[in-house]
Amino acid sequence: MRPRVTLVLAILAVLLGVGILVPSAYVRLASDSSSSGDDTESVAAPPPVAPPPPTLTNAPVSVPFDGKYFSWALMDRETGTISGAENLTTTNSTESMIKSWIVADYLRRLGDKPLPAERRKQAVTAIRDSNDTAAQALYQAGGSRAVLERLITMCKLTDTRIDPKARWAYTQMSPRDAVRMGDCIADGTAAGPKWTPFLLTEMANVRGTTAPEDQQLKQGGGRWGIIDGLPPSITGQGPVGIKNGWTMLWADLQWHLNCLAVTDKWSLAVMMRYPKDHGLDYGAQVCQSVTTQLVTPQPGAALKVPQPVAKP
Repeated sequence: MRPRVTLVLAILAVLLGVGILVPSAYVRLASDSSSSGDDTESVAAPPPVAPPPPTLTNAPVSVPFDGKYFSWALMDRETGTISGAENLTTTNSTESMIKSWIVADYLRRLGDKPLPAERRKQAVTAIRDSNDTAAQALYQAGGSRAVLERLITMCKLTDTRIDPKARWAYTQMSPRDAVRMGDCIADGTAAGPKWTPFLLTEMANVRGTTAPEDQQLKQGGGRWGIIDGLPPSITGQGPVGIKNGWTMLWADLQWHLNCLAVTDKWSLAVMMRYPKDHGLDYGAQVCQSVTTQLVTPQPGAALKVPQPVAKP
């Protein structure tokens, strides 16, 4: 009996020994296979791709506008594509927005000649301070109506109409044509290669606010609107040239207000007419709101425009 028990125990010992050895051997072989590198090749993960910088792109715009006319247009200057409101071909009087072209036209025609000190002062104040007297002097120096005719031809405008009396402020222009004018200024067509950097620098240095103390009879503070709707992630990419136009016309008791801004990537115009009691700040905030809603990617909720309160 004892020899049989001994034999059984011996067989079990052998079997258990193999059972223990096999997993160990498998683990060792698997480890050797994974480290041999004969059939496998490690592939490095691709480096992360940085997202494109923020910009302005076409997007739905919602503004609780209270007035007779509101429209806007945005040009992608890299593709030439123009998008915007459904009525982007309708017009508004340009007011001081067109001073950017008046200055550009004078500078281009000057060519390589030096800019006289008095003309330089007129160009600077017409842009930075929206000075009417300075703009009128440059307009007359360029041939008055001929200045506007060159605008339409050189910038390929299709919706713009010259006032019968050739008054530059009453030129009728659409948002679509306004962004074309902005592009025409930024690409050097308007002022020419020598003077375009000078003009864009002046447009980037427009000064003054909507405050009453900054608004005078023949000039006014014009640094508001689109520029206030741009986040630092966009303004930090480079200068933003702006030129706003605004007048409360007694003929219809309406503010005629336009905002124009241009960079190397886009050109944006917002144009409107609304009751005089709403004030200048109302139009400035509409321009700001439209801009905020076009920022891509969105940094936050779009600015809400407060409802106007009629003065007692």
